[in-house]
Amino acid sequence: MANERGVDLIEIAPNANPPVAKLMSFDKYRYQKEKEEKKERQAQKTAGLKQIQISARAAGNDLAIKARQLEKFMGDGHQIEIQLRLRGREKYNKPWAHQKLEEFLKMITIEYKLLSQPKFGGRGLGIHLMKK
Repeated sequence: MANERGVDLIEIAPNANPPVAKLMSFDKYRYQKEKEEKKERQAQKTAGLKQIQISARAAGNDLAIKARQLEKFMGDGHQIEIQLRLRGREKYNKPWAHQKLEEFLKMITIEYKLLSQPKFGGRGLGIHLMKK
């Protein structure tokens, strides 16, 4: 019957009883499968890692804006990396940097859990967190 119509016989579900087959163009079937797979891949990438950079000397209102942005990202299901940027001699005053990071973390109203402890590296202090 497939030869008469000029289409292909495509087996959709070979493990079903009886097996399921369709009469359609194989090129069209392959195109639809690729489209579905692409859509699935895009759906998997939605919840990734977002980075928030703050300065140790930033004003309170600036930090409040960053905290709201962080809460929005958490609401979307993203993990957050907070990067406290330090410049020059600030890098050598580690207790002060920890204090500034703790002050910023207190501004966050959503419950969160720490994925890693604060680590010094690169240009400052970094920490990972996510929504509980």
